[in-house]
Amino acid sequence: MCGIVGIFGKSSVAENLVYALTAVQHRGQDAAGVVTFDRKFNLHKGRGLVAEVFRDPRDIEGLHGKLGLGHTRYATQGSTELLDAQPFFMAYPFGLAMVHNGNVTNFEALRAELQSDRQRVIETTNDLELLLYILAQELESVGYKDLSPAGIFASVRALRQKVDGAYSTITILAQKGMLAFRDFHGIRPLLYGRRVTPEGVEHAFASESTVFDYLGFERVRDLLPGETVFVDMNGEVHFDVDSQKTAAFCSFEHIYFAREDSVFDGHLVAGERVRMGRLLGKAVRDAGLFPDVVIDVPSSAYFAASAMAEELGVPYRRGLTKNNHVGRSFIVPSQIDRERLVRQKLNPIGDVLAGKKVAIVDDSIVRGTTSKHIVKSVRESGATEVYMVSAAPPLRHPCVYGIDIARRAELIAATHDLEYVKRAIGADAVVYPDVAEFRALFAGRPHCFACFDGNYPTAISEEERNSIEREKVASRRDSPAKH
Repeated sequence: MCGIVGIFGKSSVAENLVYALTAVQHRGQDAAGVVTFDRKFNLHKGRGLVAEVFRDPRDIEGLHGKLGLGHTRYATQGSTELLDAQPFFMAYPFGLAMVHNGNVTNFEALRAELQSDRQRVIETTNDLELLLYILAQELESVGYKDLSPAGIFASVRALRQKVDGAYSTITILAQKGMLAFRDFHGIRPLLYGRRVTPEGVEHAFASESTVFDYLGFERVRDLLPGETVFVDMNGEVHFDVDSQKTAAFCSFEHIYFAREDSVFDGHLVAGERVRMGRLLGKAVRDAGLFPDVVIDVPSSAYFAASAMAEELGVPYRRGLTKNNHVGRSFIVPSQIDRERLVRQKLNPIGDVLAGKKVAIVDDSIVRGTTSKHIVKSVRESGATEVYMVSAAPPLRHPCVYGIDIARRAELIAATHDLEYVKRAIGADAVVYPDVAEFRALFAGRPHCFACFDGNYPTAISEEERNSIEREKVASRRDSPAKH
């Protein structure tokens, strides 16, 4: 999972790109980078947060140009080394720069094909490099020098026939314009915005609508699944929709990953989490549980927890404090380190919990590590009973599209029943929403629920699944700094 931004401006875009990246910092903390174009590509990227990579004004002094791309990286494919950090660009035989969010599931097959048939040297373990080379190959076949919007659209259509998985990308085509496209199913988000300035209209693409809020752009709309948008050097916008397949937008964007103030296809993420909370209230009642207080695991579970409390008619309180300077526990390499990190990250507020039956709402239960510590700490703070409530249904299948949900063997709900999960995390009860009722929240808006039901929207072989799992393990092992 990553955050991507592209701006087609009327003046220098570097400062706005760096500013925009802070709006999608939550989507990736491994690395950040910006590339601009002004007769040549200008690049600055590094490992760490946006504020760390661009800490010195000199970091953007050389980023000249009115076209630019930005990226925040959360490595689910490839290493966290600087070599794999985005953006990527190539200057020969013509200039392309690209950023990408998602996961190419036939990565190994494509890499083997490119290296054998085209004599390409694949220098990184990042699937963006494959996307860049394949797009270049298709653009070359239609003739880059006299490239038209129709030729660009044909090239992207050809790419989609070769590349499987989830991908939302933004590309600068040197001397031609800016290109954005999504995969057939629109699994990963990509939105289009615009702003009218005294110099003319500026265009932008981003993973989340909050970028447009930061920059003062109007959110126009989400790109459709299988859609391509090209802004030529005159600022004219061209659209093309490939043969559409069933949409499958990632449901985990609503559960956890996206910011609550983001809007996808006209639906506010905070509003979606409120609806999840109401569903949880029903599930808690059906389980015969009567909590005295509802608390959340900060901060993605707030709206679900507060809505659940309203549904149940019991108080919502902030019962856990969060150390915002500690990273995600669910992708730390070792179990011992994960447990230590969870203790650093969350601390209970005893006066809220003592003598009460406490329902704790979290966005999901993955391995159970975080849940086990939270339940233990809440109980030690004097709670008489502790119920663990997950906004997401049981996670039984790994995500192959760019969210680092663990290997199936590590997913506690994939290999054990509810009674075992309850005992393992030390709770008096564990509550999940029913999968069918959860799906019904998105009726008429097809989403990907593969991590719950195993129905992947794209064809993926067992060999490809195994390859993706091996890559996840390798990236964690090679990256001790990864949280």
